[in-house]
Amino acid sequence: MNLLCMKASSSLVVFSDLDGTLLDHHSYSWNAAQPALDMLRQINAVLVLCSSKTAVEIREIQDALNITDAPAIVENGSGLLTDDPAGADQYQQLIAILNTLPVDLRQHFEGFSDMDAARLSDVTGLDHDGAIAAKSRAFSEPGLWGGTDHQRQKFIAALSDRGVSAREGGRFLTLSFGATKADGMAKVISALQPRHTIALGDAPNDIEMLNAADYGVIVANPARPALPLQPGEETGRIIRTKLPGPEGWNQAMIQLLAQLN
Repeated sequence: MNLLCMKASSSLVVFSDLDGTLLDHHSYSWNAAQPALDMLRQINAVLVLCSSKTAVEIREIQDALNITDAPAIVENGSGLLTDDPAGADQYQQLIAILNTLPVDLRQHFEGFSDMDAARLSDVTGLDHDGAIAAKSRAFSEPGLWGGTDHQRQKFIAALSDRGVSAREGGRFLTLSFGATKADGMAKVISALQPRHTIALGDAPNDIEMLNAADYGVIVANPARPALPLQPGEETGRIIRTKLPGPEGWNQAMIQLLAQLN
């Protein structure tokens, strides 16, 4: 898919996180956001999915949403959907670095590479095929942290010394070589040159993306502490929803579309 061919119809581009934002935290359903999704389709807005999910997972969601002609940002900004999947070497390099950590730090991080499909299904609520798709990684390694906050700080510092970044998402700590969702967002904006941009997210790894958009939406997520106050909130450029997940997504999007007329 050529991003340049979409310029004529991309006056508005919406960048959306998935889990806990457009997708319900537990059921992975977007049904509550359907009214706003229909409005975006009616005005030919471009919906760019931007998630820690893999290319395989995001393609499936695009198919279900009928937005296969739109770009997407995969694995927390580490790549675009259209990127060459040769990043598998990058993923193996990342795992190799992770495994060089001292045992007293490494043992507290259970990454997707440490889990079989059954374990990942238990952790995420995905079915077996969904778990396999979630393990098809090219650039980044999400996982669960089981140690103390102090140990987590030491873990993150040790990875940083080795050139690896760790970012808090909606439920996982994700390791990568430093790319953010805002990096992928910048590539899409450069290609499409939209008049307006909106970004929606619920977790710390969404903050750069929210601040890079014309309008940002912090979607309520009762499953985690609220994000700290953002500079754009004082001017109303960034807003917060009271409703969680797709309900909040729907409400905020309808509000912003009315505001943008």
